[in-house]
Amino acid sequence: MRLGSAWCLAGASLFLSPALAAAQDCRLALVLALDVSSSMSGQDDRLQRQGLAHALTSPEVVGAFLSADPVALYVFQWSGPNSQVPILPGWVLVEDEADLVAIAATIAGSERVHGEQSTATGSALLHAANALSSGPPCRRHTVDVSTDGISNQGPDPRGIVRESGLYNGVTVNGLLIGVVPDFHSGDNTELVGWFQHAVLHGPGAFYVMAYTFEDYERAMMEKLLRELEPPVVSGVPADLTAG
Repeated sequence: MRLGSAWCLAGASLFLSPALAAAQDCRLALVLALDVSSSMSGQDDRLQRQGLAHALTSPEVVGAFLSADPVALYVFQWSGPNSQVPILPGWVLVEDEADLVAIAATIAGSERVHGEQSTATGSALLHAANALSSGPPCRRHTVDVSTDGISNQGPDPRGIVRESGLYNGVTVNGLLIGVVPDFHSGDNTELVGWFQHAVLHGPGAFYVMAYTFEDYERAMMEKLLRELEPPVVSGVPADLTAG
C-alpha cells in the first residue's frame, strides 16, 4: 500500500496526500535533507533538486529500490533553526517505478523556501528525528544530509546524534557539496572533517562528495545505491528472503 494514497497531477506539479498507512514490510525508512541555506545560489538549488529527481529515476536506482521490500521516503529542505520545510507532504512508500516517477516530478517542480540564511544542521537533524518517530515501522532507518557548509547556528549536531537518544539505531550519511579532495593529505577538508566528527553516525555510515553542483546527480546516485543495499550479517544479506 502506498503512503500517500491520493495522487494528483496538475501541470508539472504532483501533490501527494500525507496520509500514513501501515508499512510492516518496509525495509528502510530514508529521510533526505536538502540544504537550501544562503550559501547556495538559485542555480545551485535547481541543480540539487534536478539532480535528486534524475537520480531517483535512473535505471540503477529504480532497480535498487524495487529489488526487495518497499522503502519509505521523506524529503525536506532546511536552512536556519526554524526553517525545515517538507518537499513531499509526508512519507511515501515506494512500491513500483510509478511511485519514483511521481516523487521525482514533485521534487523537480518544488520551489525553494527562502527562510533563514544560516546553516542549522542540528535543527535539521531534530526535524529528521521527529519525522522518523512519526513514520512507518521499517526495519532500518537512515537520515541523509546534503550540505555545502558547516553548521553555524542552532543546536550542536553532535549532541543530537550521539547524546540525545533520538538517533539510537539510526544511521546518518552525508552528501557533501563543493569538496575537492587534497590528494596529498587525503580528502579531510574542513567540511569533511567537521561532518565526520559532528554528524556522521551509526554502523556503516559514510559520506559521498559532489565536487560541484553539476556533480550532484552522480553523487546522489552513488549514495542511494549504497543505502539501498541490504545490510550484511555474518556474510549473508539480512534482507535476503529465503526460497
